[in-house]
Amino acid sequence: MSIPRFYCPVPLPTSTEFELPPAAAHHASRVLRLRVKDAVQLFDGTGHELHGHIREISGKKVVLEKLQACTVNRESPFPIMLAQALCSSEKMDWVAQKASELGVAAIQPVQTRRSVAKLAGERAEKRTEHWRGVIIAACEQCGRSRLPLIYAPQEFSNWIATMRNVSGQKFILLPEAAATLQQQPKPQAGVTLLIGPEGGFEEDEAQLAQQAGFVAIRLGTRILRTETAALAAITALQTLWGDL
Repeated sequence: MSIPRFYCPVPLPTSTEFELPPAAAHHASRVLRLRVKDAVQLFDGTGHELHGHIREISGKKVVLEKLQACTVNRESPFPIMLAQALCSSEKMDWVAQKASELGVAAIQPVQTRRSVAKLAGERAEKRTEHWRGVIIAACEQCGRSRLPLIYAPQEFSNWIATMRNVSGQKFILLPEAAATLQQQPKPQAGVTLLIGPEGGFEEDEAQLAQQAGFVAIRLGTRILRTETAALAAITALQTLWGDL
């Protein structure tokens, strides 16, 4: 059985004892039903991690002891920025979770014309915070100690305009593209991967992306759903140039 891991956004302690924040304490005692002397791990989302054991657990209070800093590096050597066109809530949650497990460095939701979900203002802020919670849970499970960045949704044309002067390799997934990933030279410093919505990009959106430096590629001969395409492309990138 894997050791339970808890995200603690507060600065990790330098002493040998520490009381878990309320949310983590509730999860440890009420959900996982951990006991005294059980081993646990803490991480702060910036790469720092501590290992320790439970000294006291009662209701909402969980106190750890014998804390020791642990140096771990489970980050991919190949940074990937996933630019995912907004899709249905369940699919976006799925993509955020699995992309985090696969090692992406950042996720940028983009609002395209065919995006099923339409987010702005307070709704966009709430969804971004929700996705951050999904990412935290994914990192607790998969062992990452550094949280992928999650940005607020941006309108497609506005985001593309900011990408014109961004260096590094950029790919857009298009079923009709002639090129494949295997034909591309190894990027020098990671990539930005752009995935369309359920109905795909409109033609002018695809052209706009390519004018901004995105190289059109395809994944095989089959048309993939948006959530399948994102994870398949990330896996392919990590297999070719990352840590898979």
